[in-house]
Amino acid sequence: MDQLVVRGGQRLEGAVAIAGAKNAALPEIAACLLSAAPLTLLNLPALSDVDTMLALVAQHGVRVERGPARVTLDAGEANGTGAPYDAVRRMRATVLVLGPLLARFGRARVSLPGGCAIGARPVDLHLKALSALGAEVSLEGGLVLAEAPAAGLRGARVVLALPSVGATETAMLAATAARGETEIVNAAREPEVADLAACLRAMGARIEGAGTPRILVEGGRPLGAARHEILPDRVEAGTYAVAAAITGGRLELTGARLEHLASVGAALEAAGVQLWPGDRGLVVERAGPLRPVDITTEPYPGFPTDLQAQFMALMATAEGTSLIRETVFENRFMHVPELARLGANITLRGTAAAVRGGAGLRGAPVMATDLRASVCLVLAGLAAEGETTVNRVYHLDRGYEALDRKLVRCGARIERRPG
Repeated sequence: MDQLVVRGGQRLEGAVAIAGAKNAALPEIAACLLSAAPLTLLNLPALSDVDTMLALVAQHGVRVERGPARVTLDAGEANGTGAPYDAVRRMRATVLVLGPLLARFGRARVSLPGGCAIGARPVDLHLKALSALGAEVSLEGGLVLAEAPAAGLRGARVVLALPSVGATETAMLAATAARGETEIVNAAREPEVADLAACLRAMGARIEGAGTPRILVEGGRPLGAARHEILPDRVEAGTYAVAAAITGGRLELTGARLEHLASVGAALEAAGVQLWPGDRGLVVERAGPLRPVDITTEPYPGFPTDLQAQFMALMATAEGTSLIRETVFENRFMHVPELARLGANITLRGTAAAVRGGAGLRGAPVMATDLRASVCLVLAGLAAEGETTVNRVYHLDRGYEALDRKLVRCGARIERRPG
């Protein structure tokens, strides 16, 4: 396994191109299974999670033609055979093929997915959404078995117990083929959900309200060929914003959209970081000292859980004490012991972490436990004195396109070595 060696103390300055959003690309790849006509996705990020999802739909008979930052998916000869565990064990987003397979072929047989160990993240909300549309759903030997009625799925009122992004997407994907209108209540409001809806509309679906708690889908419309450009990755943009802040630098994040980072921008500005829209995206700069800021992770438009670890690394370098509350995933503080190895002073109390900054970070060997934890350790290494070795960076490659190369171009001293 590769490792990254980070030598801290370098101020970052320059421009970083923000790639397409991973969390939009994955469900949009799954959406190709809904139609026999080709779907072309532009601004496709080069990530191992994207590779995994493309391999999964290829196993279902989809022809994949990939080029730089784009892919054309032809599901004209696709089939509804099951997704074996080996194909889905690497990430949880693979469950998103369940709705399209059920909608188009009337049945689906998919292994329960794997992924980062940051919490239970059960699939029960996905299954309840499909059941509301008339499917018979069961779990058997690690498999999800779903079958539509002979007359097909029917539109219904789908009420989600939580505003789950994945369950909202599963309901939308399946509802495009259901007879009649489907109302999704307590839907997730994330920009990636709205982007999936835009992709489905390009294919011919009729969807209203995506990005709000109530989504309406008029099902049963024929879907055809489409082209769709994936929106920029707000989590990647937020990560590089923290990189500029933690090094006292200045970065232009080309393609980034400030409106998707409102809560993150507010927290950064409260910490003494400046953000403003530029001609090509978003500019982030810190010239003065960092101030401590309290945050609580929440569903969008609240502070995203996917940026909690990065913000904790930043607060470990601020003067004073910050309180960070995690309300989305129960195990998303696994990076805390590794930050402590770098000298961070963090006290855990249940779902809250008190971060006492000011002591300074020192380089040390650390181990990545999940995707966002891995990048938080790289960020901490940028601010630490001496050399930090981040092990198990395969997590990093799942969600960040060429992170080490992008940082090096802005002045960071990072070397990738075979582990």
